[in-house]
Amino acid sequence: MSFLSSLAFVMRHPLNRAASAAALLRVLRWQIGSRLLAGPIALPFVDDTYLFAARGMTGATGNWYCGLHEADDMAFVLHMLRPGDLFLDVGANIGSYTVLAAGGAGAKVISVEPIPATFEKLQVNVVLNKLSERIELHCAGLSDTRRTLRFSSEQDTMNHVLVHGEQVPAIEVPVLELDDLLAGRVPQIIKIDVEGHEKAVLSGAARTLSNPGLTAVIMEVNGSGVRYGIADDELLAVMRDHGFEPMHYDGILRQVSDWRATGGNAIFVRHRSAIAARVADAPKHRLVNGVI
Repeated sequence: MSFLSSLAFVMRHPLNRAASAAALLRVLRWQIGSRLLAGPIALPFVDDTYLFAARGMTGATGNWYCGLHEADDMAFVLHMLRPGDLFLDVGANIGSYTVLAAGGAGAKVISVEPIPATFEKLQVNVVLNKLSERIELHCAGLSDTRRTLRFSSEQDTMNHVLVHGEQVPAIEVPVLELDDLLAGRVPQIIKIDVEGHEKAVLSGAARTLSNPGLTAVIMEVNGSGVRYGIADDELLAVMRDHGFEPMHYDGILRQVSDWRATGGNAIFVRHRSAIAARVADAPKHRLVNGVI
């Protein structure tokens, strides 16, 4: 993403609408500060948490620019989880959702990140926020069976399982089934961000998806599965077979509504009316650009 397109994203972001000048100032502060200071910088995040960021780490800097990079999905996690709930973060990257859930909402977290260099950054963010007792970390991938897969290794938040013929820097990564990882534990929410490999992850999660204790699954439905020959309709069918329907969440208004395919994430839920009541009752959380 070019600087101009990034700037346009920041200025259009729903959490910046009431304070666009302050958002622009945060962009300028980062662009200057990240060039002057050597090494990663700890940036304020949710409530009293921080995320280390360095140039090129789009997820971390997006949270600094916008409060919550993925405003509605991240707000849903904050508003749904309560202290002691379990959250599973699949494709955790440097830990934005992990720190959000554990440090913001007070939940327990199982965090899975397959790329060793990124996993090290995830570990640093967990230690930075003194959250080691709440977070279980796994440097591994998830798929439909236990095996080893090749992943791209130098594409930041876009690292993915490689298909035959892709010629990019790569590493071999052990993968296992989600059901085996959880070993009978049931999360309140699962977030899956695996750049098109979702169908395989779901195939290894049949027991967990069937458990009524699982309330919601946040997952990309944006056509990225096409590289593996998977259509979005297949993801929707799997989730519906397990009793989930996609919905949209407005994090600012705390309102749930019908989902429309827009090329982004979908929040799959059971018992939509109960979810609406739960998010309405959640405490507010401080961001760099207000409260939510």
